[in-house]
Amino acid sequence: MKKPTTFKAKLKIVEEFCKGCDYCIEFCPVDALKRSERPNLRGVCPPKLKDEGTCIACGLCERICPDLAICLER
Repeated sequence: MKKPTTFKAKLKIVEEFCKGCDYCIEFCPVDALKRSERPNLRGVCPPKLKDEGTCIACGLCERICPDLAICLER
């Protein structure tokens, strides 16, 4: 299976907004996110990219986040 094409976009995570629902991690089609090791002010570990090259900038994480903690800067 071919690796999906990556696009030029920067994933921005506002850690203070994250409540740790993990929707972004669970539904990422290329499994590009994981929990960070450092908790935010709410005491949860927000998501982070596993590797810069894995995100395909599909925007699903941005749309699915109920707290608007993730955005893609295109």
